[in-house]
Amino acid sequence: MDNKSSITALMSAFGRAYHAEHETHPVFSDTLAHALINPDEYSSISRYILGGIDFFAPDKKDSFHSSDDALRYLVNTHIAPTPLCRAAYCESALRTAVRTGTQQYVILGAGLDTFAFREPEFVSRYKVWEVDHALTQSDKRARISRAGWTVPDNLSFVSADFATDDIGERLTASGFDATKKTLFSWLGVSYYLHRDEIEKMLDSLSCLCADGSTLLFDYADAGVFFAKERRVQSMLAMAEAGGEPMRSGFDYLSMDSMLADHGFLVYEMLEPHDIQKSIIDPTGSKITAFEHINYIQAVLKKH
Repeated sequence: MDNKSSITALMSAFGRAYHAEHETHPVFSDTLAHALINPDEYSSISRYILGGIDFFAPDKKDSFHSSDDALRYLVNTHIAPTPLCRAAYCESALRTAVRTGTQQYVILGAGLDTFAFREPEFVSRYKVWEVDHALTQSDKRARISRAGWTVPDNLSFVSADFATDDIGERLTASGFDATKKTLFSWLGVSYYLHRDEIEKMLDSLSCLCADGSTLLFDYADAGVFFAKERRVQSMLAMAEAGGEPMRSGFDYLSMDSMLADHGFLVYEMLEPHDIQKSIIDPTGSKITAFEHINYIQAVLKKH
């Protein structure tokens, strides 16, 4: 795997790609993700996941009929559920938001997200920004080039370090219009930041956003670091091993209070049982929502 690319971003893209190609009832069908992963990487990731079966599922390793069966189980149980469900939730929320006046879409921590290439009609009408670390973003642009894709005119790339940079300054410099209602997706990022870093982001966005703008993100609850579920323990260990350790978890009241301190009011919060009921079950998929992972939409109210 390319060390310049975020390992979590690459694993997330692999999970989306594999699920889209192997499931009759996908939770979310990202038909372009595979094109951003070269064949050697795809094979390497597959072998890596299969090689970890003693770690991921030691009680099941002798129950699979083939390596394909084992890989499908491991991906759908350990790798894909959160990337799939949060993408489905976010893009559904975005469709609703544009019907109520949202005119811009900012993907914070975009990783190897393919939205701007899967939804050409949307990008022809609305401005989209992808914000991520410079190394991850440089790697992604190289992958886009190798895939032979053309970057849409309304897509802008903004390099930033969420822990140190002022996101508002970076976006403004790239043409962001602070007078327009915007949906900000911030998926797969908050886990890896300390509370003060998260608050810095909230402060930047509250100063930048137009009233009525939406922030949608996922976060771990306060029990994640003491979880008994094997796959949650595996998630923590994988993040640590990949050099991107998880650093934060919040109970709902703490999250609600932190958002309110920066002018954001919670519009919707989904816990794992909500995610299962509203996102997974309607598709007919057999995957299960990840324990201790929650999704939240908050709306900025300045007045």
